[in-house]
Parts: sequence; structure tokens; C-alpha cells
Amino acid sequence: MRPDTADAPRDPPDPAEASDAPGDAGESGPVPEEASAPPAPLLELRDGLPPLTDTPAALDEACRALAAADGPVAIDAERASGYRYSPRAYLIQLRREGAGTFLIDPIPLDSMALLQEALAGSEWILHAATQDLPCLTELGLVPARLFDTELAGRLLGYPRVGLATLAELLLGRRMKKEHSAADWSTRPLPRPWLEYAALDVEVLIELRDVLARELRETGKEEWARQEFEALRGFTPVVRNEPWRRTSGLHRVRGRRLLGAVRELWQTRDELARARDVSPGRIIGDNAIVAAALADPRTRSDLMETKGFHGRGAQRYADRWVEAIARARQMPEEELPVRAPRTDGPPAPRTWAERDPVAAERLALARDGMNRLSEELNVPAENLLSPDTVRRVMWEPAGAELGAVETQLRGLGARDWQVELTAPMLLESIRAASSSAGASGPTDHPPD
Repeated sequence: MRPDTADAPRDPPDPAEASDAPGDAGESGPVPEEASAPPAPLLELRDGLPPLTDTPAALDEACRALAAADGPVAIDAERASGYRYSPRAYLIQLRREGAGTFLIDPIPLDSMALLQEALAGSEWILHAATQDLPCLTELGLVPARLFDTELAGRLLGYPRVGLATLAELLLGRRMKKEHSAADWSTRPLPRPWLEYAALDVEVLIELRDVLARELRETGKEEWARQEFEALRGFTPVVRNEPWRRTSGLHRVRGRRLLGAVRELWQTRDELARARDVSPGRIIGDNAIVAAALADPRTRSDLMETKGFHGRGAQRYADRWVEAIARARQMPEEELPVRAPRTDGPPAPRTWAERDPVAAERLALARDGMNRLSEELNVPAENLLSPDTVRRVMWEPAGAELGAVETQLRGLGARDWQVELTAPMLLESIRAASSSAGASGPTDHPPD
């Protein structure tokens, strides 16, 4: 875990709404007046650094200790993002009062079944659970209940919800950050890294108790319970055409050149998967775009392309030339289109032209979401995902409260979200229809 990095909302807002999104992006913003005060004490390990659990015998001992203790379990996992292709966990940290802290290396161990059994029925405390749940699930570690301190901070309206920020603000302890971007696939793991990792779970139980009390006091406890329950079923979004997220793709014009980007991206992905290295450590996105635009015919032409560089640029030069050649020779019907059809509504910037009434609905709904956000002290995207708002405003199921509520639930909104937002969304639907002189939601032209 990176203690000062909050996970992005599960459904991030589009660029038009990005300025309203909370998170830790403002960590380097204006220095508060309190900055002149002495720094908070540095967090230290209460029980010292535990030994690394990396043998079946040590795992069995750790599991017996964890199972014998009571209360929630603080859990964190370290991956090698930016270094490895695989999102697997290279270290698991756990802490439970009465048992202490454990650092488990899953790489040499065949199974985590004993650990799952030891934690059966307990509440897991994670920070930004969407970061760690996939790699824990891959190991067979699945919570029966969970509490997400990052999400709790969002629901309580804290503007910055990184673990280090919340720990300093609520517990009065500073956390170290110097190993947040380390290559956790390194073996053996250096002692300073292990100390850093152990500190990540040192504060989670205490932080959970403070946040849980605030949730009760603000009447948001049930909201959090529903959100935490929904998190247990979290799975990462699998994109149909991930190559379209290539940085700088907007510079590429024409289907043939888009095809070159796709072929280069897929070639890089195959190489990265086979070597288990981060794709960007072979060549960067900027190199892919540069090569596609240059359309080199030979290895020497490719290597002279401005912007084409990276560790694997020369090493795999023949593969890159072959990828570009495939795109050059590809039949027209097999080339990618510029803007693929999706199952969602079109980009909001096109609504005014395509369906003015829908555009009015969306504008009213966004204003309403912002008002609710300020009133309840909850980020708008946590009240309801921007994608859900867009879908309902583009194609409302009806102009009655029950229809809006049913549509929201069908899109995955939790009961607390439906209760708070459905009346406002219904008002937006009716107001837009009324101003357009219509009796109900208007149809819009097909995509």
C-alpha cells in the first residue's frame, strides 16, 4: 500500500467533472496554518519488527495465533506495480490485537487456506480496499466482513483520505513514505522495507475505531455498512480494448495508424506478460505513438524515430517493425474504428446537439448532486457514480419515483444512495421535460 495515495473512485468522473473529485491529489496544495506547529511524532512499531513468515511451519504458527485472538484484523498487501506485469501480492501484512503483527511472504508458500480459515468470520480492515482485494482474492483470501478506512474517510467528508494523512490528522502520528514505490518482488526484502510494511497495519485498528465512531455520530453508519458490503464483491473492470487507453492516442489520426498503435500495444503486452515485467519498462506509451506515426519500414528507420525509446526499443526492434507491418497490410474491415460503440451514453459534450432535453436533465442533475454533496458533506461521486447519473439522465426509465428508484438499483446503486438521490433525479427529469414543453422524457436519436 502507498499510505498517502487514496484509490480513485470505483467509477471516476469524466473530465468535465474531474474538478469536483476529492482525493489526495491536493496533498501538495496550500500549506495550512497548522504547518508551523511542530511535526507529529513519527509512528513506531509497538512490538518491534516481526520475523518474516515464509515457511509452512511459520505460517501454521501465525495462523494459530491469529485464530486465538479476537477482534477485527488489519490487512494490507504489497504489489510490485510499475515493475511487474502480474498484480499478485508479494507481501501480506496482518495485525490483530492479542496476536500482534505478521508479515507473510506468499511467494514460497503453496496455499493460504490455513490463513483464510484462521480469519473466518472476522472483520477485515483495509485502506482503499479496491487496491488489495483482487490480489488477496487471487490467493484465496476473501473477507466475510470488511471496513475500508479510506472509503469511511470519504463518506465523512475528509478532503484528503490517504492513510498517512488520516493517521496524522486523527491519531497524531506521522507515517514514513520512502518505500511506497518499492519493487516488492525483490528478494530478500530489506529490513527497512519490512518495517515500512509493518507500520501500514500498525494504525488501522485504531483508525477504524475513530472513523466508526464518527460514522455513528454523523448518522452515516448504515451508509458505510452498505458500501463495505458492496465492496466484498468488487472485481476490477476488464476493458474490451485496453489499448485505447494509450497515452497520447489523441494525436493519432486515421484507422490505419490506430491499427499500428493496437498492434504495437498488443506486442508489448505479450512481451511484458511473458517476462512478468511492467509494460512501460519495455517501451512507454509515447514510444508506441511515435512509432505508429512515423510508420518506419526498417529496423534502422525505427531506431531513428524521435521519441521511440525504452529498455526494449532496440532489443525487440524486429518485433516492433513486424507489428507496424501487420497494421500496414491489414484489410480495411479489420482496422479499429476511431470511436467504438459502447453500451453507455455518448460523451456529455455531444448531448446538447444530439438531445437538448437530455443535456438539460444532466445539467440539472449535476447541480443537484453538487448541492447534495455540500449538504451531506460527501463527495458527489460517492453519493452516486457519475456514470450512473449519466445513464439515468440520457435514458430515464420514466417520470415517476418508483421508475427512477428501480433504474438506479438496476445500475448497482445501494439503498442509501437511491433514497438520497432518486427524488432529486426525478425533479431534474420533470423540470427538463417541462421546460421543453413536453409531458415526459423525450426520445433521443440513436447512436
